[in-house]
Amino acid sequence: MSDRKLALAAWESLFRAQHEIFTEMSEDFDSTALSTAEYDVLLTVTRFESRTARLRDVTANMLISQPSVSRLVDRMVARGLLEKCQDPEDGRGSLVHATEAGTRAFRQIATVHGRSIAVRMSRLSDDELRQLTALTEKLRKSS
Repeated sequence: MSDRKLALAAWESLFRAQHEIFTEMSEDFDSTALSTAEYDVLLTVTRFESRTARLRDVTANMLISQPSVSRLVDRMVARGLLEKCQDPEDGRGSLVHATEAGTRAFRQIATVHGRSIAVRMSRLSDDELRQLTALTEKLRKSS
């Protein structure tokens, strides 16, 4: 078992870094057509083949509750960013598909946001980025 005081200090540093970086990156969305949560949904959906994902897969990727994801998806459907239908392989589930408008809105922001992420993360070397990725994945797998 690691030193408790060191573990708490590391956790606090990780938490504060994530919070500060996320706050800075939220500015990338100030004058865009998508919120950060909508961007996150479209990021998940557009990574799947045919830009279609199961709603439960979208929910698993989000940092908000399942009912909140469902309401968000319904609002995105109403705005024409997504289409939603019943999952033919799971009668209780739904599929969501990124529309052309949703994909276009996502790509416009993704280009700017991706550049912004690269600039912010350039404080770290490639080796440090690989190490950070390995460490955060290790933390995520232990929960």
